[in-house]
Amino acid sequence: MKRLNELFDVSYGNKFDLNKMRHLPLSKGGVCFVGRSSQNHGVSGTVAVVPTTPPYETGLITVALGGAKLLSSFVQQRPFYTAQNVAVLRPLQPMSFAQKLYLCLCIRHNRFRYSAFGREANRTLRTLLVPEPSAFPSWVADQEPEQLGSLTLPALPDEALHGIPPLLTASWKEFRYDEIFEIRKGYYNKKPPMSADTADVPFIGATEKRNGITGFVAQDSLQRFSRDGSVVEGEPLARKLFPAPCVTVTNNGSVGEAFYQDKPFTCSHDVNPLYLKDKTVPLTPELGLFLATVIRADKYRWSFGRKWRPMRMPSSVLRLPVNKTGAPNWAFMERYMRLLPFSSQLE
Repeated sequence: MKRLNELFDVSYGNKFDLNKMRHLPLSKGGVCFVGRSSQNHGVSGTVAVVPTTPPYETGLITVALGGAKLLSSFVQQRPFYTAQNVAVLRPLQPMSFAQKLYLCLCIRHNRFRYSAFGREANRTLRTLLVPEPSAFPSWVADQEPEQLGSLTLPALPDEALHGIPPLLTASWKEFRYDEIFEIRKGYYNKKPPMSADTADVPFIGATEKRNGITGFVAQDSLQRFSRDGSVVEGEPLARKLFPAPCVTVTNNGSVGEAFYQDKPFTCSHDVNPLYLKDKTVPLTPELGLFLATVIRADKYRWSFGRKWRPMRMPSSVLRLPVNKTGAPNWAFMERYMRLLPFSSQLE
């Protein structure tokens, strides 16, 4: 592990106030204004360039130091200014976009150490521990570094980024979950033993980490143990082992977390496996990740202790891109994900 200031030059931004700046669209020469939001890459507006203060260049990382979503971290893809309580990280050595994005996730997952409007990150961000480059996963470490500030993007917000078509969500359509998915219920109330050497079946629980996997269980243990943890010989394995591919969604605990599963698994009753109703559409990794992202974007609806039990899920709605007939545009969703960085890792 390394302290953040061993990998980055950490500065504390411009400390500008958005309400004191002149709004100017990007198409007319404006630049992005990054605040403490966790949405839209932290960008809360576009403003005119301040003659005495050049904006930060593209390719740097911004980190929210306070607020409800502190440690929200983004690789900024256009020149920008920052609000108060926003840090700017400039790599001390060249890094690829993938490496920066990976470190954004690492920073964000330290959020549990802080409390909004209480113990914030202003004084301690520099010493926050993150993995050093030698410990990056191979799919991150193998990416070619880019020169600092070399990332160039179109000036207009409605143009494609890196050849990626814009997500025009205003034209998306709402669908009930039971229109799109076959919603299944999880099985176990109690996790079966995880210590067997042959444990190779993922156990999906109500967590927001590790693709929902909280452990692995051997298939023979899975077959022997019942809901309450007692041994029951001969209980049908089909009730406990769920086929892949599917998307799993937590209905309790970390409610609304969604993950694509590409291997058969078992899960707790706090998890609902979702299978596409339209069996002519293969649930590829690209399509599964798109759907998981859309589902996860709505998790705020289940804050403050609300559970998303199976009786509520069928009538819940999600918005999806549609084709000319008004049906879900599966081809667009899959194609969109293939254009993103790391798409080669989905094979």
